[in-house]
Amino acid sequence: MTEPHPHPRPWLIDEAGAEARRHAPATLRNRDAISDVLREHLPTTGNVLEIASGSGEHIVHFARAFPQLVWQPSDCEPAALASIAAWAAQMGASNVRPPLLLDAAQSVWPIESADAIICINMVHISPWDATLGLFKGCTQALAEEAPIILYGPYLEEGVETAASNLAFDESLKARNPAWGLRHLDDMDRVASDHGFARTSRHAMPANNLTLVYRKR
Repeated sequence: MTEPHPHPRPWLIDEAGAEARRHAPATLRNRDAISDVLREHLPTTGNVLEIASGSGEHIVHFARAFPQLVWQPSDCEPAALASIAAWAAQMGASNVRPPLLLDAAQSVWPIESADAIICINMVHISPWDATLGLFKGCTQALAEEAPIILYGPYLEEGVETAASNLAFDESLKARNPAWGLRHLDDMDRVASDHGFARTSRHAMPANNLTLVYRKR
């Protein structure tokens, strides 16, 4: 597999320019691969909550790919909320609800329930408290057997980490010591502590993983 640039930069909402619609370059590269995995694990109907929707490009793409589902975007950044709303309006995505201001680390979320939750590229670009809060919030919002689907780079015991991911981890920690790639064992442990079990692991392009946890 061809390695991506050895020193990738995380996309951050405050670096994305002044226009309401923000663009995260990675979305164009990974959205179809993520859609293929979602097709295996999402319910056929219902509401899907996305945590940390960022620019909103992923959710409008998924809304088109899965028109039978209702998509609820969210983010903790006001600029991201504006971008999500702008993309949804441009794409005419009628099955995308207005974005919610939601910080995964907060104990109270502004939504009571969902039939599935997805979270793309948040875990490594946020403090560990956000991941803890993510699983805690999911225990309240998801019914038994409902999935939480995570996408991003992870460190795995017994699996050699790609040089590009090691460089990425260093760059993240240089920006914020509370950021960085998380160990898959730690993710599984937190999930278990909150009543979830990992049911699927999908290898993705550019040395990323999609992880599926279901509430037990």
